[in-house]
Amino acid sequence: MKIIVAIDSFKGCLTSKEANQAAAEGIRSVCPDAEIVEVPVSDGGEGFMKAFHSAIGGDIQEVTVRDPLMRPIVAKYLLKHQTAVMEIAQASGLTLLTKEERNPMIATSYGTGQLIVDAVRKGATTIIVGLGGSATSDAGIGMLKALIDNFTKHGTWDDIEALKNIRFTIASDVKNPLYGENGAAHVFAPQKGATEEMVRLLDDRARKFAEVSALHFGFDRSQMEGAGAAGGLGYAFLQYLNATCEPGIQLLLRTIHFDKIINGTSLVITGEGSADRQTLMGKLPMGILQYSDKVPVCLIAGRISDKLQLQQAGFTYVECINPPDITLEEAMRKEVALHHIRRTIAQLIQKQML
Repeated sequence: MKIIVAIDSFKGCLTSKEANQAAAEGIRSVCPDAEIVEVPVSDGGEGFMKAFHSAIGGDIQEVTVRDPLMRPIVAKYLLKHQTAVMEIAQASGLTLLTKEERNPMIATSYGTGQLIVDAVRKGATTIIVGLGGSATSDAGIGMLKALIDNFTKHGTWDDIEALKNIRFTIASDVKNPLYGENGAAHVFAPQKGATEEMVRLLDDRARKFAEVSALHFGFDRSQMEGAGAAGGLGYAFLQYLNATCEPGIQLLLRTIHFDKIINGTSLVITGEGSADRQTLMGKLPMGILQYSDKVPVCLIAGRISDKLQLQQAGFTYVECINPPDITLEEAMRKEVALHHIRRTIAQLIQKQML
């Protein structure tokens, strides 16, 4: 019995690797002879770099950059030959700030630009960027400033030669445009500390930046899917760096040749912290389902809504790991979540074997 385990992180509770290990332990408890393939996964947010490191190897680079408030910190990215893989959260992430420090009016993506500078100087010609977990809503202006500061003599974008032959891919399942009612500021800035007034100002700032940029380049990518990701960082990559955008899980699964790994598989187990109809809108488990061909796929989560829709989408099993009466605080304890994953998976495998 060959089983693939590819569970997303349970944010604030478990990493993808920890969730996978717990599921594998659950399988072995009832089927010790099973062949288990653990695949650390990420959709572009937390764990994206580690997932690629597990898949392709390479060297972790450490570089001193500026955090969202321009304080020096050490951030990491992956370098394998001429390919760099980075998470913007390493330099511009919300977790780098206390709740009191969150202010997207001043938070900058400058540090993300510094990561790119370091990768280019070390020979990277392909740069893959996971756009999850940002603290910023600056439309990527901070990142672009870092590139200008390091790669130009006269301080203008058109002077940059170092980036002309670099291929950028941004990984995100966000489809929002840069500005407007569904844009970066209105949808995402409040969770980064923005008041209603800040949201209006941020949206207006992004709109004006897009208008000026469109006049300069002669084209406008502010309404493209992904432009509103990471506080508008997606837009800066699309407009200024000619990046391509695709869901992080598709990018990862293609890189690791998941279509070959799945050969001979009896069951695929995936999951996330909370599963509902939003899962069907390109989130990580849906990517796993789409790549699993006709192999049965089990979806586990700490909380499940819209179970019928999830089953109708193609998940063979949809299982909540938590009992209905558990408190959120208790469910979020690491040892509790690990125990519940082991138990749920053991019960599932027993059903499979009957």
